[in-house]
Amino acid sequence: MKKGYWIGMVSITDPEGFVPYVGSFDDVLRKYGGRFLASSGDAEYPEGFPADRTVIVEFPSYADALACYRSEEYSAALKLRRETSTAHFAIVEGL
Repeated sequence: MKKGYWIGMVSITDPEGFVPYVGSFDDVLRKYGGRFLASSGDAEYPEGFPADRTVIVEFPSYADALACYRSEEYSAALKLRRETSTAHFAIVEGL
């Protein structure tokens, strides 16, 4: 089975408002088997737009990645992120 990935490049528009988002969905990720491969740290953006945070989350399958993003549990966290940042976000099937 091919793995699934969340790849997000997030620019924070409200740093104080963004704080509750961080860590708010850890239990949801665990439920769907997600684990962080990268979260912020040093990054270069030779093409496209720079971001405050770049995140890669791996899931056991593409279906798990989609299900987690679409889940009721993640919807509250997603609402927080959308209110406090802009993002380029992709859900991708692995090789």
